[in-house]
Order: sequence, then C-alpha cells, then structure tokens
Amino acid sequence: MDSIAIIKRPVITEKATLLREKENKYVFIVAKEANKQQIKTAVEEIFKVNVLKVHTVNMPGKLKRVGAHSGCRPDYKKATVKIKSGQSIKIAEGA
Repeated sequence: MDSIAIIKRPVITEKATLLREKENKYVFIVAKEANKQQIKTAVEEIFKVNVLKVHTVNMPGKLKRVGAHSGCRPDYKKATVKIKSGQSIKIAEGA
C-alpha cells in the first residue's frame, strides 16, 4: 500500500491540538486496512520524523438525520502517532 494512500488527512480538533502541543502526538485519519507498522512507515516517509508509538482505533460512523430522512456517516480508522521530542510536523490549521 502506498504511503500517501495510508495517511488520508490530519485531525484538527481542540483535543488533537492539545495532544500535539503537550505530548508531541499527532492524530490522523488513516486507511481502514492499514496496520500500525504501515502507519509508522508512512508517517516517517512522508514527514521525515522518527515515530516512537502508534495507537489506532476504529471509529463507527455517526447516525445523522435531515428531516424525516436518516443515514449514517462512514466508519473510519483513527491513528495517534507519538514522534521523537524535538521533531514536529507542519499542519495547516486554517485550510
């Protein structure tokens, strides 16, 4: 699997920002089929940093309603990546 296909996008929330500032952890939405080793390799390859740990969680899609119609957002996989202290990843927050 290609590194660009594994890392889909960063998560930019208050909680993810606090993790990034205090603990040097970054949160990404990743491909559902990707395992921890593939995620580690992809982050190291794309961002040129040293990854220490990877935690993953499968997130179920939320139920959404619009009037009388209801549907479900798709399931996704989220990865929290801890990188070596002193290193950082540039993430555009206003994009």
